[in-house]
Amino acid sequence: MRLALRLALGSSLVILIPFFLLIRHLLDLGNQYNVTAYIQSSFRSGAHDKVPPIPAKAGDKIIIMAKLEAEDTDWVGEYLPDWQHAIYTVNPSSSSTSSTTTNKPKTLTTPLNKGHESMAYLSYIIDNYASLPSTLAFIHSHASGFLTAWHTDTPLHSNIAALSTLRIAFVQENGYVNLRCNWNPGCVPAHRVNKHVTPQVWGEVFANVSAPLLLQRKGEEEGREVPEQVAAACCAQFAVSRDRVLKRPRSDYVALRKWVVETGKSDAQSGRVMEFLWHVVFGMGPV
Repeated sequence: MRLALRLALGSSLVILIPFFLLIRHLLDLGNQYNVTAYIQSSFRSGAHDKVPPIPAKAGDKIIIMAKLEAEDTDWVGEYLPDWQHAIYTVNPSSSSTSSTTTNKPKTLTTPLNKGHESMAYLSYIIDNYASLPSTLAFIHSHASGFLTAWHTDTPLHSNIAALSTLRIAFVQENGYVNLRCNWNPGCVPAHRVNKHVTPQVWGEVFANVSAPLLLQRKGEEEGREVPEQVAAACCAQFAVSRDRVLKRPRSDYVALRKWVVETGKSDAQSGRVMEFLWHVVFGMGPV
């Protein structure tokens, strides 16, 4: 009898423990994807309507993004006409770069297709350092989508909504703003010992760069200390003020891009490192 009970209990545990772990994982994903808000918004009347705003003159603010040549980014000009935009094609074909059509805008390209969006972000700053608009928004190429844009922190994961409601005055006041408020993934306590930004990687990235800014609140040597924790809400979508960008010399951004180009890390790995360092680059604390 006891043996049968033990076998039954053991079998139950074998089934229940994986089930418990699966449920915990699914709940965590639900939190990351903000599933509840997405479902609620999906059923609201007109939630999917995209009515272009009245044409407006582009203001003193710009959207910077990286895209694959096959991706459609016309939504930027159509739905966000009050923003300038610099859209970099990271894998241009020879036909797109050699086009001489006068009425077609020049295709912006990056020196190398590496580092995910970081190559475009850094290239824009380097190429336009002397003439930056007052507000810069660095975002991904997708307008919306549950799976592709899950990290965009609006109910329907819409970058159009995120930038239409962005408080420019707050960006100017704060200097740097992560466009994702949800700490999961990237900034919850369990993620703060960053497996991508190790002490060695930190040292390599900042080897030829000014000490992390921290708004000059720390001395040069203290600013160079490797922090025990490095964390930020994912996923490399943020806004910064021109003044904050100019806190660093242009040579710092050149050095950062040089690290992305020369590191032995892959496209994805180098991009992930930069994803968790943008806030540090732009003067925020490591967490």
